[in-house]
Amino acid sequence: MDVTPLVREGLQLIQTYSAEGFKVSAQSYNGAVIVTPETTLPWDGVSIFSDLTLDAFERVLLSKDEIDVVLLGTGAKMAFLPKDLQQALQAQGLIVDCMDTGAACRTFNVLVAEGRRVVAMMLAPVTHS
Repeated sequence: MDVTPLVREGLQLIQTYSAEGFKVSAQSYNGAVIVTPETTLPWDGVSIFSDLTLDAFERVLLSKDEIDVVLLGTGAKMAFLPKDLQQALQAQGLIVDCMDTGAACRTFNVLVAEGRRVVAMMLAPVTHS
């Protein structure tokens, strides 16, 4: 599914997503990714929702002061973070907006087009979690 809006050149955009991974700014990635307006990285150690721990958010926590919005694409279905993980992230100053991966991809692209400092932490939309 193509979810690409029109934005200025040089910004990372999530073009497509599938159970195998993502296409971001013409580059294909297998599995989970972390996407910012400037870069895309594999989300090492994470492949399904149940893999999420505080350690999985380490990269984003390191740059939390430079982020307006953190989107978590939870896979094929929307899911909420476990309460203890959500509270631990909030205690460190990070609020995470959870949504299914398709919605997170679309929202990320819109926020990038608006010039927002957004990070998308994306799980491939597989049917199990």
